Amino acid sequence: MTKAYVFPGQGAQFSGMGKDLYESSSDAKTLFEQANEILGFNITDTMFNGSDEDLKQTKITQPAVFLHSVILAKTMDDFNPSMVAGHSLGEISALTAAGVLSFEDGLKLVSIRAQAMQKACEQNPSTMAAILGLDDSVVEEVCDSIDDVVVAANYNCPGQLVISGTNEGVNTACEILKEKGAKRALPLPVGGAFHSPLMEPAREELAAAINNADFSTPSCPVYQNVSTKAETDPATIKENLIAQLTAPVKWTQSVQNMMADGATEFVEVGPGRALQGMIKKVDRAAQVSGVS
Repeated sequence: MTKAYVFPGQGAQFSGMGKDLYESSSDAKTLFEQANEILGFNITDTMFNGSDEDLKQTKITQPAVFLHSVILAKTMDDFNPSMVAGHSLGEISALTAAGVLSFEDGLKLVSIRAQAMQKACEQNPSTMAAILGLDDSVVEEVCDSIDDVVVAANYNCPGQLVISGTNEGVNTACEILKEKGAKRALPLPVGGAFHSPLMEPAREELAAAINNADFSTPSCPVYQNVSTKAETDPATIKENLIAQLTAPVKWTQSVQNMMADGATEFVEVGPGRALQGMIKKVDRAAQVSGVS
């Protein structure tokens, strides 16, 4: 059995996340307290006792999801992946769990990423929307036909593609895509156009931090959002991570490649189970097409 461990991104958070880990494991408690010191504020207070609204703050959300995922992985008795991958923010969790980044460096990068993305959102009012029930090619063609910035951002699974761009561009695309037969064109409660050209200011800021961080060879292959294939070279991993903020998250393609490379079981590490649902749909589509 070949185990692949996958790490969720922003949106998986919930009030109370990580509290059970903190209370049941002395190692987890030590790491949570270390995180409070690194960040300069008690993120655990918000994670354990804050409201859902409190957890939606980008500077809280991204470190919180990272911490839950990475500390869970570090306290697992049987964490021994053959391969790892993370969805968007979850890629930094995956890299930390695989030993590419230290716990401290991973958390610092996540904090810088969150704050840089928040600033980019404030500079360029923008949004995202989930398009359900259309082929990717149809969504891509519609996005390409619109003058405003609107792009395919998250290839989550067959029949689910998230678009990202200016408010007007996304609204226009949603109307056209509904006319094209989309089952739903659902605006997402986010404050910016993640994984689009509008994140360029954040990409530049994060790039400097990534280039200054120490990246080690991973303990197992990492399937990155940008390249979608197994990566083990630290320099390549850096390049892909820098590109990720303005490039689409190719989750469907990454999962397909992990399956093709022998993954027989996927373990989701972190809050929620959203990735499991996506992976099942990728697997189902592969079976229907006769790929696996």
